[in-house]
Amino acid sequence: MNYELRIMNNFVTLQAELKKQMKKSIIASFLLMTTAVSGVWAQGGTKSPYSQFGIGTLADYSQSAGRGMNGVGYALREGSQVNTLNPASYSGVDSLTMLFDMGLSGQFTNYKENNVRRNASMAAFEYAVASFRAWRGIGVSFGVLPYSTVGYDYKTTTRSDVTGTMTETYTGSGGLHQLFLGVGAHVFGPLSVGVNAAYLWGSIDRSVTPSSSAASNTLTKKYYTSINSYKLDFGAQWQQKVNSHDILTLGAVFGLGHKLNNTAEMSIYNTNGASSKTDTTTFRLSDAMAIPMSFGGGVSYSHGGKLLVAADFTFDKWSDLKMPGYSNGTYKKQSGLLKDRYKVAAGLDWQPNPLGRKYLEHVHYRLGVGYATPYYKINGQDGPKELSASIGLALPIVNGYNNRSVLNISGQWVRSAADGFITENTFRINVGITFNERWFMKWKVD
Repeated sequence: MNYELRIMNNFVTLQAELKKQMKKSIIASFLLMTTAVSGVWAQGGTKSPYSQFGIGTLADYSQSAGRGMNGVGYALREGSQVNTLNPASYSGVDSLTMLFDMGLSGQFTNYKENNVRRNASMAAFEYAVASFRAWRGIGVSFGVLPYSTVGYDYKTTTRSDVTGTMTETYTGSGGLHQLFLGVGAHVFGPLSVGVNAAYLWGSIDRSVTPSSSAASNTLTKKYYTSINSYKLDFGAQWQQKVNSHDILTLGAVFGLGHKLNNTAEMSIYNTNGASSKTDTTTFRLSDAMAIPMSFGGGVSYSHGGKLLVAADFTFDKWSDLKMPGYSNGTYKKQSGLLKDRYKVAAGLDWQPNPLGRKYLEHVHYRLGVGYATPYYKINGQDGPKELSASIGLALPIVNGYNNRSVLNISGQWVRSAADGFITENTFRINVGITFNERWFMKWKVD
C-alpha cells in the first residue's frame, strides 16, 4: 500500500507541476497577446472614410461567444465565457475556472459611390481578456479592449480656372483603447451587480493635404489629439428560474459620460505656390472631447440548457457633446456635429445535446442580427445607418488534459449606408479562443 500511495503521490505531484507550467505558458501567451493587441491598435483597425468623424468608428466590445450572436451580451451569464458587456456576469464564473479569451478578425470591405467601386481588406488582433472567481459570489475580470478606431486614406479632385486641378488627400489614423479591471458580485437571490473601471488612452491624427497644378496658395490642415482618461461602466443582472428547464435573465448597464480633459490641436500650413514659403498657424482647445452617458438593457431566455435566445438595446447620449471644428477661420468646439445613437441586436445559441457522446452534439451554433443609427452628422446630414447579421460556431477543444476550452469562429456582414454617401458592405471573420482552465481544483488521494 505504501508503494501504491507513493506512486499516486508522484502522479499528483507531476500533474501539479504540469499544471503550473501550463499556467505560466498561458499567462505568457496572454501578456504577449495583450502587447500585440496594443501594437496593432496603434496602426488603426479600419479603412472606412467614415472613421474621420467624431472619435472614429465605435468598436464592438463583445467577446467570442457574443460575436456569433451579433454582439448581444447584457443578459448573458455563462460561467464558461467572459462577458465584459455586463460586469455583473463575472459573479457567475465557476469556482474552479480561470478563463482567458483572445480574439482576432479579418475583413473585406466593398465601397460604392455612384457607379464607382473600391475594395479593401485588413486583419487585426482585437481583444485579450481574462476572468476568475476571487471569493464566493465574487468574480474578477481584466484585459484590454478597443473603444474606437480611425483609419482612412482617400482623395478628392476638383477643377477650376483659378486653381487648375486641385487634389486633396484625406488621411487619418489612431483610436482609443481601454485597459480595464472589473468586479461582479452576487448580492442576494437572483440579483448580481458589477463595475468595470478602465484606463482610456489613445491618439488621433488627421490631415487634409492639397496639391494643385497651378502656382497658387495651398492650405494644409493637420489635426492631433492625445487622450489619457478613464471610463466607468456599471451593470446588474437578475436571473430567475421559470421552471425546472427554463431560465430568464434580465440585464442593465450604465456608462458614465464625462469630459476627457484632452487638448486638441490644429495647424494650418499656408504654402505660397510661387515662392514655396510656408506660414504656420496653430490653434489649441482644452477639454476638447468627451464620451457620452450610455444606457443598455437586455433579456435572455434559456431552454433546457440547449437553446438560448437574447436581445439587447443600447442608447448613447452623444447629442449633448461638442466636438472641435474649423469654420470661418476659427477652430472651436461646436454643437450639432453629433447625434444620439440607438442600437438593437438579437441572437440565439443552440447546442444539440450538452450531455451527448458525439462531438457535434457539443458544438454551439449561433445566429444574430442587428441595427444601429449613426452618432455623427456629415455636413448637417445624418451619417450612415448599419444593418448587420452574423453566424457562428463554438468548437470544443478536446485533448488529454482539457475538454472545456473552446474555439469560436463567426462570420458577420455589416452594411453602412445613407442617401448621397458612400455605401460600405463589410464581411468580417472573427476567431477567438477561450482557454477554460481548472486552476483551483484540489487533488485528493484516498
